[in-house]
Amino acid sequence: MTAAVLAAPRISFAFDDDLAATEPPEAAPGADRNTVRLLASCGSRPPSHHRFDDLPRLLRPGDLLVVNDSATMAAAIDGVVDDGERIRVHISTELPSSLWLVEIRTPVGDGTTVPDPTDRAGQTVRAAGGLTARLLQRLDGSARLWVAALSWPGRRPLAEYLAVHGRPIRYAYVSRDWPIESYRTVFGRRAGSAEMPSASRPFTDRTVTDLVTAGVAIAPLTLHTGVSSLEAGESPYPERFEVPAATARLVDHTRRSGGRVVAVGTTVVRALESVVDDRGLVHPGSGWTDVVVGPDRGASSVDGLLTGWHEPTASHLSMLEAITSVAALQAAYDEAVASRYRWHEFGDVHLVLR
Repeated sequence: MTAAVLAAPRISFAFDDDLAATEPPEAAPGADRNTVRLLASCGSRPPSHHRFDDLPRLLRPGDLLVVNDSATMAAAIDGVVDDGERIRVHISTELPSSLWLVEIRTPVGDGTTVPDPTDRAGQTVRAAGGLTARLLQRLDGSARLWVAALSWPGRRPLAEYLAVHGRPIRYAYVSRDWPIESYRTVFGRRAGSAEMPSASRPFTDRTVTDLVTAGVAIAPLTLHTGVSSLEAGESPYPERFEVPAATARLVDHTRRSGGRVVAVGTTVVRALESVVDDRGLVHPGSGWTDVVVGPDRGASSVDGLLTGWHEPTASHLSMLEAITSVAALQAAYDEAVASRYRWHEFGDVHLVLR
């Protein structure tokens, strides 16, 4: 199986590890999810600084936010390979062939270090509760992802098994364990993501109410996202998605009526671009998408994107170049670094408008 190819991002900046958000914002006294910072950028205009709860005032009546309703699984689980070595498995993505992509990492406490580089083809991982993962082959083009055959006791969905035996994926920059609720969004309804669709994490019930009161509509779709590619700068691999008929109609109606369609997260862009036609009309659809959105392909289904801040080699940056210019994106990242915006799943956000 081969990962899709995507050109390297054309912007550059110096990422400082101190910019990583090490805990949820609501852990601070008097703070909530919606108190993170928001940088807004629109074409050649200078970027502007806001708090996330300013979002209803940055959009217009008649605009549409499209959100991902996938809920995060407790996708990290400890296991032992054939020779007795203890490792950690990150359950990533279900594949069309009933196989799965998994990532093998070396445990450090409850977090992890870099992905395990060992050639483990043919090995079997045995994990708590009776799960086994037979490692078949590496995903082509990836140094860290394995195609695996999974089995677990009973007939319950994998997400239910993981809820008992797994924990949320946690990287070393996060200071301590946080419950699964900290890795889920207000929109999460359908368990299936290895990691949180984090662009929608700052939304609260109050923010949603304020948006609707301001005349901004919200529509859901589903894309079950796999593990992130912070270390490798890898291109996207197939992910399971569904765009409901009602959401497709709302997207097309919004565009016809002069409103803007703003995707909440790169996952939403990928799902919509999987069902848009040559005229820019969005249709309902579901399955596995291997669409790769970048500057050469473009993104005709959206007029803006709300997203987190991505590391210099992340493939997500190339997707942003499909929505805004390299100059505007470079200016936004320069401003974010200079102003000490926070990176990663608990960090600040970026509103990009054409």
